[in-house]
Amino acid sequence: MSTEIADRRATGTAQTVNGRAVRRFTADVSAVGEPALWGFGGALALGIILIAGFLGLIFVNGVTTFWPKPIAVVETVDGRMLAGVPTRTGVYRPGERIVEAMTPEQRAFLEENQGFSERTLFRTANFDLTGDDFTWVSDYQKTEVTFPADFFYFERREWGPFVGRIAGIVIDDVAIPAEAVDMALLRREQREARGRFEQIRRIERRDIGAVNYRIEQERLSRRRAALRHGADSPQAEAAAAAAATRIAQLEEEFRSHQDRIAAIRAIDRENRIVLETIDGRQKETELSQIVRFFAANDLSFTDKAGIYVARWHEFLTTEPREANMEGGVLPAIFGTVMMTMIMVVVVAPFGVITALYLREYAKQGRIVSAVRISVNNLAGVPSIVYGVFGLGFFAYTMGVTIDQLFFPERLPSPTFGTGGILWASLTLALLTVPVVIVASEEALAAVPRSMREGSLACGASKWQTIRYVVLPKALPGIMTGLILAMARGAGEVAPLMLVGVVKLAPALPFDQFFPFIHLERSFMHLGFHIFDVGFQSRNSEAGKPMVFVTTLLLLTLIVAMNSTAIIIRNRLKRRYATGHF
Repeated sequence: MSTEIADRRATGTAQTVNGRAVRRFTADVSAVGEPALWGFGGALALGIILIAGFLGLIFVNGVTTFWPKPIAVVETVDGRMLAGVPTRTGVYRPGERIVEAMTPEQRAFLEENQGFSERTLFRTANFDLTGDDFTWVSDYQKTEVTFPADFFYFERREWGPFVGRIAGIVIDDVAIPAEAVDMALLRREQREARGRFEQIRRIERRDIGAVNYRIEQERLSRRRAALRHGADSPQAEAAAAAAATRIAQLEEEFRSHQDRIAAIRAIDRENRIVLETIDGRQKETELSQIVRFFAANDLSFTDKAGIYVARWHEFLTTEPREANMEGGVLPAIFGTVMMTMIMVVVVAPFGVITALYLREYAKQGRIVSAVRISVNNLAGVPSIVYGVFGLGFFAYTMGVTIDQLFFPERLPSPTFGTGGILWASLTLALLTVPVVIVASEEALAAVPRSMREGSLACGASKWQTIRYVVLPKALPGIMTGLILAMARGAGEVAPLMLVGVVKLAPALPFDQFFPFIHLERSFMHLGFHIFDVGFQSRNSEAGKPMVFVTTLLLLTLIVAMNSTAIIIRNRLKRRYATGHF
């Protein structure tokens, strides 16, 4: 910087304007603010890099989760053999005790690598036989690694996957040795066995579920008559006798369904497969318990793509199994979307009405300022506090009152007096309503005052002005608040743990029984599913792939719901800016 510019900044240039002495200061625009500009740009770049890295990590791990991987057979220096799927590798330094037990060749290997060794984590599976799912094998322990074509990867309904060979099959109680197994026959029998399993599930859920529902309704009608007329009244006795007759008929129908299931299971027991581990241990299981199987080292690209698509289809359309670490997440998808939609339906009118009153009707003063401050402070309250409030107010106050007034025959078993999807949605509505209020009020304030005055001057009432002039212009801003509320509400987990979310929902919030949608039921949520699999499963390593793929799905759902809202908002902008869609 030159001395002339520095002196000019220090002294300025004196001029006379309207008879007054005015000192004008000259600034070097190219120099002022450059450090701050670089700092702002760097912070923005760092934020973009962190977000992109986070999303890239989730995307890569989530997309590759279901791609079939090969099975490696490892022979160690001590003569052991293990078979498993390589999952990840890492470099580490063995401890002193491990080094002391090494052979001279192994110590020489470490010395060549400066005391470090690479190790691989293999998913050996076979938990029911070995009690473990994973095994670390260091490079200095390996003598040979092969990928034989006769090793299969079996996905089972219980005990997780199995890695091994086919030792034989039993079809219609006729044993077939391994060397005589026809793979086409095995695959056909396995598909038929899966069909029998699904048939049993349909009978249990549809037919037996309907019988149990009607038995429960008869029991409730008998108790309702006793509460209404007295336990010893003629009406109660007549209701009890009629209910007993109908229950006896329903129990007979129940036994007939059980006989159908027993006949199907008898066929299942005649069709089995014998699996063998690499060390010769065998496990016999019914074919209906095998979800899918494939020779992991003998797959073409088309075969791998087919397995990949089938796994995604199972993930999106079925229920979880194996403590949520396997199977699908359909109940969690339904619960997440349904809860978010109910939350939006509740929060939108309350948030907009509150913003309208504060901006258009309330007399501005200390009370209104205090309300605005309180609303802004509510946005910073920890979400778990809302969960405690929702449990105490909605479930234990409103829910208990509803049970006493409308469902006394079900007591002491609560109907609405416990956590459910309705109370969870209302709790999240309270959590997100400050966001909607603030955004809606800002949108209303952005509508020019001249438009209000012009409408009033034309003879419109205040409500007509708000309805036909102010609200249409403010709708895009209001939609922005709803988008933010959806994004926050769909990803919240802490309050849901208190007001209705469960590890595994026994029944979805809808079924074939009136009123078809049951808002009092507990539900599953993708956010809680991630927490459960990642931190409460028996093996966090086995649950890690499900964590990534479920996180990817949750982000995709949030983006999809927000994108839909953004499209609606943009159409509203065009409509009220140009008069047409």
